[in-house]
Amino acid sequence: MPRKTAVDWLLEPDQPAVRYRTLTELLGRREDDPEVREARARLTTEGWGATTLADRSPEGWWASGASLYRPKYLATTWRLLLLSELGLTRREPAVRRSCELWMQRFPLRGGGVGGNSKGTGHHCLVGNMVRALVRFGYADDLRIRRSLEWLQETADPNGGWSCFGRGRNLDSWEGLSAFAAYPRRRWSPSMAACVERAAEFFLDRELHRQGARYPPWYRFHFPVHYYYDVLVGLDLLTRLGYGDDRRLRFGLDLLREKRQADGRWELDAVHPDVEGPMAVWYRQHPSDRPVPLAVEAPGRPSKMVTLTALTVLSRVEAQGGNAA
Repeated sequence: MPRKTAVDWLLEPDQPAVRYRTLTELLGRREDDPEVREARARLTTEGWGATTLADRSPEGWWASGASLYRPKYLATTWRLLLLSELGLTRREPAVRRSCELWMQRFPLRGGGVGGNSKGTGHHCLVGNMVRALVRFGYADDLRIRRSLEWLQETADPNGGWSCFGRGRNLDSWEGLSAFAAYPRRRWSPSMAACVERAAEFFLDRELHRQGARYPPWYRFHFPVHYYYDVLVGLDLLTRLGYGDDRRLRFGLDLLREKRQADGRWELDAVHPDVEGPMAVWYRQHPSDRPVPLAVEAPGRPSKMVTLTALTVLSRVEAQGGNAA
């Protein structure tokens, strides 16, 4: 990229979502900044946001009205998770209608979101929905508060969450991500303690030490859906303010190693990027393998991965850590 920096590349007008998030999250521009307003105005008319909305049905769903979860990763749940990453909010009527449909179809017993038809919650879905809905502008909604209380109530007493009863693990990051998205001034003391215990669980394992080495964790992805990798961990822990913790050193070293000579990062893979028993199961059941939801090509420089990586390093520097 002669005479051009990675930030210049992110600010190019072809993807207003990347430009908008770069201006606001990386460069700290205010929402009333003229360039920010211009980028935000194009979120629904150009780029990935526009193409995603173009696939939406008039009723508010993607791919299937019968299930908002399947087919993976083309149905409503996954498209809304993507749109939340692109900076769209419920100020867009189409987004608002789809969010309301999403919350109605996944009620959580007690008034939250992320449950099945009987109201039974699953922490992955609850965490993903809360994170996305807060980004969409629903932080004041009582359903969000109740969902966060449920996540707190179902957390492991020693920190973190369990997925499918397998014991707490790094893959179970979605619950912590919900709190990271929720404004800190709204946390109760018990929520803050829950977050601290969960963060300690990740830090104690240096974002990657859990059993045998699992190669997909060391590859960077977008969208992440409900999968974990080291960049997911770095983004989460620095968003929570742990950028000066020495136990991030492994993750930050990996991040620096993967930086290309021109200052950008590549998209390593698109999910489902799995190995081990799950990969074997998919080979045996090819019709059940999810359809990848890709906005960028693997093996090529990625605007979304580069934006996340640079934002992580910026937070580390601001929080007194070593971002060099």
